[in-house]
Amino acid sequence: MTETRFDVVGTGNAIVDVLGHASDSFLDVNDLVKGAMTLVDAETSERIYGRMGPAVECSGGSGANTIAALALLGGRGAFIGKVRDDQLGAVFGHDIRASGMHFETPLATDGPPTARCLIFVTPDAHRTMQTYLGACVNLTPEDIDEDVIAEAKVTYMEGYLWDPPQAKEAFRKAARIAAGAGRLVSLSLSDPFCVDRHREDFLDLIDNHVDVLFANEDEIVSLYQAADFDDALQQVRGHCKIAALTRSEKGAVIVAGDEVHVLDAEPVERVVDTTGAGDAYAAGFLWGLTRDLDLATCGRLGAVVAAEIIGHMGARPDIPLRQLVNDRLG
Repeated sequence: MTETRFDVVGTGNAIVDVLGHASDSFLDVNDLVKGAMTLVDAETSERIYGRMGPAVECSGGSGANTIAALALLGGRGAFIGKVRDDQLGAVFGHDIRASGMHFETPLATDGPPTARCLIFVTPDAHRTMQTYLGACVNLTPEDIDEDVIAEAKVTYMEGYLWDPPQAKEAFRKAARIAAGAGRLVSLSLSDPFCVDRHREDFLDLIDNHVDVLFANEDEIVSLYQAADFDDALQQVRGHCKIAALTRSEKGAVIVAGDEVHVLDAEPVERVVDTTGAGDAYAAGFLWGLTRDLDLATCGRLGAVVAAEIIGHMGARPDIPLRQLVNDRLG
């Protein structure tokens, strides 16, 4: 790819993650849908937070997690997302810049506080999320920095961004700018429940605006309302340049026209927390893609980074990713 100021710019919900362990009975008692991301209001978020056990707080959000991991691989990343001028907003901004990302989205000076996501990790390592979007809903087309989008090889957008109405327009604006500059547009479907809410819009986006699609097995089956993964795989072919479809312990399938790569998952000693696995996979894949590596290698890079993430609590890496990739892939 042509040299640019940034490898990838991510556009998404700027959220502070609050991660804690929980039992299945805790989910049942609090009417939480296991494995889903559910949007909640401020009152519900405060009530459930008050019932949580010990937790870890860190800057997060799907797109921000991807760009943070990309930066730790040595990539040049930028992020566009809305936070408030409050304590959590300051924490988010500091953390994201400390990760090596460019982040200059103007702070909201009024309206709802910075967003937060309560993440409950059950003993089987599945995560259940209760998200209060807060200031995220105030991301507008005016917050999209045209120069940053035009100066990035890839504009990466998370499906969660499609929930707030104004952010939807910001999403479309970023895609138009990237396409106009001859750059790639990438979309992560984010969550099967998100796909259920926005299926027709996502199908239109993939057909007309998306070059690189990321989805897990549940998401791609939901998107096409397919009978199974193989059916969904056949349907997505030809609708975008590249589709990277992950299948947890079954590995991943990368499709680009007539080119198909079936890749094994990276071995993991113990799965602790799957939070951020898809975000990490996208980071490794895009890091390879922006360095013109072949698609099979991009897929392996994604798998290596995702395997590191699921071996511990939290969506950010615990060890230097560049060294990890060098050790695994040579």
